[in-house]
Amino acid sequence: MDMKRDYYEDIQLIRTKTVLVGTILLLGALVAVPFLVGGYTLYVISLIAIHAVVAIGLNILVGYTGQISLGHAGFFAIGAYTCVLLMVKAGVPFIVALPAAGFVSAGFGFLVGLPSLRLEGPYLAIATLGFGMAVTQIISHWDFSGGHMGLEAPKMTIGPFVADTGEERYAVIMAVTVVLTVAAVNLMKTRVGRAFVAIRDSEIAAAAMGISVSWFKTLSFAVSAFYTGIAGALMAFALEHISAGTFNLILSITFLAMVIVGGLGSIAGSILGAALLTYLQVKLGVIQEWPVLGPALVDVSKWFFSVEGLPNIQSIVFGAIMISIAIFEPLGMNGIYLRMKRYWKGWPF
Repeated sequence: MDMKRDYYEDIQLIRTKTVLVGTILLLGALVAVPFLVGGYTLYVISLIAIHAVVAIGLNILVGYTGQISLGHAGFFAIGAYTCVLLMVKAGVPFIVALPAAGFVSAGFGFLVGLPSLRLEGPYLAIATLGFGMAVTQIISHWDFSGGHMGLEAPKMTIGPFVADTGEERYAVIMAVTVVLTVAAVNLMKTRVGRAFVAIRDSEIAAAAMGISVSWFKTLSFAVSAFYTGIAGALMAFALEHISAGTFNLILSITFLAMVIVGGLGSIAGSILGAALLTYLQVKLGVIQEWPVLGPALVDVSKWFFSVEGLPNIQSIVFGAIMISIAIFEPLGMNGIYLRMKRYWKGWPF
């Protein structure tokens, strides 16, 4: 019987030797990846890591605090442009510009969180949606940020170290991702994380227990925006170029889909959802090159609709996969993991 004997058993980062061994193996695999895969695969893994940071931050807001946001593409853009502008225009080193991008995004997140004190549900979603659209419009018409043409991102430099190759960029991105993931896990074990969950479950009960609902709601937006801003800065260096058109409404919806598909209220689910949807986006972009299935889908779309077929067949397949996961696995990828874990714990009985 797995009985808890001490309060600290519930808040410690690594609870069992199995988790410790699994963590060591996972970190070892992340270190070994650059020696085992090619440049393009390494780039895709870097994208997954960046999206995982966004999904973790958004899950803190949506899954743990019970708020909603359709404007995280705006925080993503703020983080990317802040970091690049600080380095290009002000000569700020990367090691300072990266956290600065997160804090600037957090400041905007705190301001956007103020409407959450009076709005909820679809009304809050519309308010955050307006913020995200406003950010992209301002950036695209601002000459200082490069306008529609965007900006070239400089090299990531940490002292004498210059991340010039895909392997070096992967190392920086993955190191930041690991640190932020561990920080999120620890955050949800603190009084702040427990306050977030209490607000999600019942605002009235949380207020009755002495929790400042207004403060923790806005703090949740700020923390979520901080994560998204850091991810946006990393994305700028992964792509080596940023433009306002990249940070659109579809990107915000994709971030939210990562959280829902991965599993609400789960750090591991955020990572799994980001990995699945990022991989699908990359693979569905070249769906016609899939063996057997790809040409068949293209032919079916041509037969049903027109001579040219559906130009966005990959988006249709992408949406169908997300709908299927939401219908058949409401707990997302984390639900599948928990079911497998429960099965193997009792195997073979």
